[in-house]
This record gives sequence, C-alpha cells and structure tokens, in this order.
Amino acid sequence: MEDTLKRNKIGVAGLALLGATSLVLAGCASSGGDTNTDDNSSGGTTTEVITTNGSEPQNPLIPTNTNETGGGKVVDSIFAGLISYKADGSVENDAAESITTDSPTQLTVKIRDGLKFTNGEAVTADSFIKAWNYGALASNKQNSSYFFEDIEGFSYEKDSELTGLKKVDDLTFTITLNKPASDFAQRLGYSAYAPLPSVAFDDMKAFGENPIGNGPYKLAKDGAWQHNVRIDLVVNEDYDGPRKPKNGGLDIVFYANPDGAYTDLLGGNLDVLDSIPDSALENYKTDLDGRSVNQPAAIFQSLTIPEWLDGFQTDEEGKLRRAAISHSINRDQITDVIFKGTRTPAKDFTSPVIDGWSDSVPGNDVLDYDPELAKELWDQANAIKPYSGKEFTISYNADGPHQAWVDAVSNSVSKVLGIKAVGKPFPDFATYLDARDNEKVDAFRSGWQADYPGLYNFLGPLYATGAGSNDGKYSDKKFDDLLAKGISETDEAARNSTLLEAQSVLFEDLPAIPLWYSNVNGGWADGVKNVEFGWNSVPLYYEITK
Repeated sequence: MEDTLKRNKIGVAGLALLGATSLVLAGCASSGGDTNTDDNSSGGTTTEVITTNGSEPQNPLIPTNTNETGGGKVVDSIFAGLISYKADGSVENDAAESITTDSPTQLTVKIRDGLKFTNGEAVTADSFIKAWNYGALASNKQNSSYFFEDIEGFSYEKDSELTGLKKVDDLTFTITLNKPASDFAQRLGYSAYAPLPSVAFDDMKAFGENPIGNGPYKLAKDGAWQHNVRIDLVVNEDYDGPRKPKNGGLDIVFYANPDGAYTDLLGGNLDVLDSIPDSALENYKTDLDGRSVNQPAAIFQSLTIPEWLDGFQTDEEGKLRRAAISHSINRDQITDVIFKGTRTPAKDFTSPVIDGWSDSVPGNDVLDYDPELAKELWDQANAIKPYSGKEFTISYNADGPHQAWVDAVSNSVSKVLGIKAVGKPFPDFATYLDARDNEKVDAFRSGWQADYPGLYNFLGPLYATGAGSNDGKYSDKKFDDLLAKGISETDEAARNSTLLEAQSVLFEDLPAIPLWYSNVNGGWADGVKNVEFGWNSVPLYYEITK
C-alpha cells in the first residue's frame, strides 16, 4: 500500500492512486465466458470495416454531455482521454505521459508530445483545461458536469471557473481538488474528461454533429452521422495510443429492434452484437457455435421510482410503498425464466465485479421476494393515505430487451398488491430519455454501465443531490455526507466500508429498486476474429478483425 503523500506516478504499466485503490476487477476473468478461443483469435491487422449494433445518441456528440450508451459508444471511439481502461478494468496511459499525485488534493499531468486532433491541431494542456471548464460551467447544463465537482472552483449554482486547473506549460497542467477524492485519477479515462479542439467552442452544437477528436477513430466524413440510421467511423491514422485499431473502421448501425440485429448477425450482415435479445437467450450458444460470450460485467439494473410520483415521495408513506413494490418482485424467477441465467438477482446498488462489493449491506433484505410482507406494507401506507388507484406504469425503451421483464414485474406487482401495474413502452432510447428527463414518466427502468471501475461510480452520479444522472431527483443529506466521507478516505478498506454504510441509507429510502446484475451476452459473425468484451460490457472494437 502506497503512502498517500508519496509522489505516485501513473506509468504505462499501471496506476498509483491516492490511497492505493485496487485497479484489477475481482472476478471478471474471460475464462468464465462462453468463448471458443481457437475460433476467435488471429494475429495481424486488416483493412476490413467492422459493423456493430448501436442506438441513436440522445444529444450531439459532446463528451461532457454524453452519459448514455448510444452516444458513449461513439464518443469513446473518437476521443482519447489521459488514460484508458484495459479489458480487465486496469488502466494505462493514453494521452498522458504521466500523472503524479503530489498530495491528497493535488495532481500534476504531463501530456505526451506530438499528439494531434484529426484537424491537425495539437493536443495541449489548454485542450483539457478549456474542455473541462466548458463541461463544468453551470449555464452549459452538461449532463456530466458532476464529474468536475471535486475540482477547486466548481459550482452548481453559478458560472464559475475551475480555478483548480492551472497550466504550467503547453504539455503540463495541475489539478487542485477542493477535498480529497481518492479515486480521482482513476476516473480520468471516462469520456467527460476528454480534450476538445479550439474549433469546438465556436459552435458547440454544430461541433457535436461532426465532432473532431483525437482517438482511435474519426468520422468518415461530414454527415457520417445519419440520424436514426447509422454512424460510420474510419481509422485515425495519427492516433498512436494503446487502442490503435487493427481493422479498417467501425460502422455503428442503429436498430429499432434487438431481434433485427440478431437476425443480421446470423445472416452475416452484422459483425458484432453487444447484447443478445431475450428471444434468443435459450438458443444463442447453439446458433453461434462458439462465437458468443457470457461473462460478468459492471452493469446494474434497477427500477426507479422518481420523487415526483404522487404517493411515492421519500416520506413514511412513500418508503412503505417503495418497499412493498420491491418485496413484490420475484427476482430469482425472472432471472431464471426470462434471462436464462444471464442475470443475477441484485444484493446491492453496485456490481459484484467491482472491488469492495458486498452481498451483506444492512437493509438489503428489502430485496427478498415476500408477497405477504409486501401486502402488509402496502396496507400500512394506505392507512396513512389511501392509494389514488392510478395505474402504476413502468416506462422503458422498446428498442432494447426490456418488454419481457417489465411485463413480468408488472404482473407480479399487480397480483401481489392488487393494483394495476403495466409497462409503458417508448419507441427508442432517445425518445424514452427525453420523456424521462422532462418528468413525463412515472416509474421507469434504469441501468448503469460503469464509467470507471469503482464503487463510488455506482453511487455518486446516480443518487447524490444534484448529480447529472440522478434521474429520479433523490436527495438525502445523510447519504450525501457519507458519500463525501467515503470518497475522501485514503485507506481503501475504510473507503469501501463507508460507501457500504451509504448504501444502507439507500435501502431505507429506495430511490431506485435494485433488480439484477447483467452479464454481457454478445456474439459475433462467422469469420470475425479477436473479439473481447471489456469489464464494462463494451467490445474492444479496435482489436476486432475479419
């Protein structure tokens, strides 16, 4: 364990963080997946373009405003941050030459010389400082502004410069934090911390339609993003980081229905599919004959009941109703029957592949299927205030594999509690997100694919007061205080213990109801080689050949 006051450097081989955070995910080994390594491995580089599935990004492709998987798949491919994550979640330098921890609240970043954006502009300290300031500025209303809150000068209430970012020279800058954040260096591979070229600030919305990055790929041409259809990427020949592509490009095709993507995969019209649809879970291993994977991933699925839903606020009545809903859901049956064992019933709000995870968080018995207790709690809530009789709707996007489980949950809640619960589908992910963000839904399906491999990433962005992905508008001072205490702990065991205590508050309030952890279930077409899915369920596209 490193002393936190030593000057710990991020080298190409690894990362020394404030307080010796573990960087290797527990239990996320590829040997547990259903892969045929003989069929899947091949050396060399090809010029063939890889096709994969995707979904229409919700917003223009600005790193600090992209916090959903459709846009994230593109942003992560065309931008390179200071570090990047290997398949197992460990880190390696990307744009950074080094990151030095000078004290628990100060870091020094040195950028590799000679790096360029695809328009020829040099990647410098200003490229990061200006991009982070744009993302943090309150009036810009960026979805990922929360990721800058630990930097000195950040404000949610007013426009304020990140005074903690200081340029030393063209390739060096320092970061001063307003409090110790023991995993801050580990976060720097997340897309919110990507650099931007100066042209972006001329017209950010226009830039987001045809972004200029510094990553492994670039847009094939202006207009390569065909909305609701596809986006085509080609190799960025100037990129020389650890994710240098071994193929000729990446075409991301947007599917309205996951079954259509699977049909194209079987027909050889799609090279890689990152999510097997429900309808194929029983037969995909046979259909794909060794060209599939089923392995743990840092993905958590839940049912969010927002603060704006009448009768479900986090007062006594609302807490009783939330607990009743949770006890009404038979997670074991749904994961066995619908998901064919490709999901695991949740025991907490994070993921078992993350270091520090525990299945014994106080209060997690609220996740037990208990129809009698559920009805008793519902009746107690009705004694405080009778239920309105309104349908309990669960909103979801129909272009993802959600209908079967939403119907199962709705039927179970209806049967146990004697109310009418139904699913409410939206045609695609972007439409669903817009409705949710404008508070035009009641309960809604929610999920989190980790940005970086740490417990805090599952808690802070989703449930801290004012956080960018706190879609249910939850707020609790005790939780916020424990979260702040936990992330300031430089001892790993103390940090994880405090974050588990923070989760116990979540189990009291249930701002979201944990459902299950997802495995990554993906597949690839005949003739496609070198397919590996990372710790966060995303294929390492740059490695794939055919």
